[in-house]
Amino acid sequence: MFVLLEEMLRSLSALRVLTNGYNQVRLLTTGSSNTLKVKEEVKRVGQLALLGGGKKRIDSQHKKGKLTARERIEVLLDEDSFREYDMFMQHRCSDFGMEKEKYYGDSVITGSGLINGRPVYIFSQDFTVFGGSLSSVHAAKICKIMDQAMLVGAPVIGLNDSGGARIQEGVESLAGYADIFQRNVMASGVIPQLSLIMGPCAGGAVYSPALTDFIFMVRQTSYLFITGPDVVQSVTNETVTQDELGGAGPHMAKSGVAHGAYDNDIDTLLRTRELFNFLPLSNRDHAPVIRRSDDSPNRIAYSLDTVVPLETTAAYDMKEVINAVIDEEDFFEIMPEFAKNIIIGFARMNGQTVGIVANQPKVAAGCLDINSSVKGARFVRFCDAFHIPIITFVDVPGFLPGTAQEHNGIIRHGAKLLFAYAEATVPKITVITRKAYGGAYDVMSSKHLRGDMNYAWPTAEVAVMGAQGAVKIIFRGNHGDDVKQREAEYIDKFANPFPAAVRGFVDDIIEPNTTRQRICRDLALLANKKLKNPKKKHANIPL
Repeated sequence: MFVLLEEMLRSLSALRVLTNGYNQVRLLTTGSSNTLKVKEEVKRVGQLALLGGGKKRIDSQHKKGKLTARERIEVLLDEDSFREYDMFMQHRCSDFGMEKEKYYGDSVITGSGLINGRPVYIFSQDFTVFGGSLSSVHAAKICKIMDQAMLVGAPVIGLNDSGGARIQEGVESLAGYADIFQRNVMASGVIPQLSLIMGPCAGGAVYSPALTDFIFMVRQTSYLFITGPDVVQSVTNETVTQDELGGAGPHMAKSGVAHGAYDNDIDTLLRTRELFNFLPLSNRDHAPVIRRSDDSPNRIAYSLDTVVPLETTAAYDMKEVINAVIDEEDFFEIMPEFAKNIIIGFARMNGQTVGIVANQPKVAAGCLDINSSVKGARFVRFCDAFHIPIITFVDVPGFLPGTAQEHNGIIRHGAKLLFAYAEATVPKITVITRKAYGGAYDVMSSKHLRGDMNYAWPTAEVAVMGAQGAVKIIFRGNHGDDVKQREAEYIDKFANPFPAAVRGFVDDIIEPNTTRQRICRDLALLANKKLKNPKKKHANIPL
């Protein structure tokens, strides 16, 4: 009896094994079939996604002289480095017949890639899909890569080409913009953010680029404005074209919104790669060091000995000074067409990225005004946020006088540049090439604003003001025939670097040709500088 029962149990066990095995085989066979189907579907969907809004719309994009969203990514990133996210997402709107027209990936392409082997996150708006308009899904895709970029510490580059909010989605689209704005603010000073305006960018869409660190535009094919020409005409009766209202020209020269403008998509993307090479990945990193053996840090720049004219009122080009000092004359200027009386940009000294701020005597004698103060202040704050040393070349006769400047707030705006320099804790090296007059002397990274190394050339004049104005005030009502003698006396006493050097306000009076050598050595000494501002929630810069 027991033997028979054991045999039956063994048989039942064997049957179960056979049954389970059969079921597993059946599942594997079915699974293989489903996997093949999924793979085919992925391939099919991927091919549809690559087409965006279809060949007709792609051709229309090309006819306008513009690349498609995917072509732009290919140019910007290293070959085969792009990894796309959320290709299969579609909009969820069912109003106004939208459920009948859906595209994989919706109207933006997002992912990560490499630029010269360094990681970056990217989004590229696709104008061929609903005019690149922003839906809730579009916004969610952008927010996802921004969140990831913050987590890993990598820059974000946005390629903007959009008709604005997707009207069919109403407030959901507006909420999507606000979600992006919030992330722009949270990422500010943590990771570099670059915006490339490759087409239209209007209405609420403009504020995301405005919150980022740098904005590049494409001439003739891109524009930024809050309200378009039709609204402007209806409200103010002005007749204006899109390009006149918000094209690269006005934003480069008048508004100061754009930091660079280039002739076509490819040039803009390649210049973005150049800028990227100067920048650190995040505020946890330092900028990459690119040393070139054929430009020694000890190079003597003899051209600097004669660059400043003997006549103190004669103009000269400060860019000649910059190019003579930096590595291989490789200067990436920022905002070259706006507030030309101050020069800002990135360069390298012995391979290390530095930020350059310099007065330009060729324009308005190098005076500081509202626009130049704001331009310089924002650049200084960017450099400070990302551990980039600041080199300042000073030739400034003061702040620009006049009712226009005073009434438009030169006091408040000038204070921004003062605040930025005073707040900065990165290495700060200052070279006074000629004039450093009045309050402008203080503002331009003086020793009193925690300048680390402050130098003066023999041609430097550190004083409250120029000799002519000073003599008129000192000897008011008693000019006599000895005005020239008194001016000469003032120059001997104040309009030279010795009074500042005697008081320790400049660390040394140096031969101009040794400037590069001095700066390179100082940067090496200051590499481990540690300086912290008092603990606070945040400062209250005079906005």
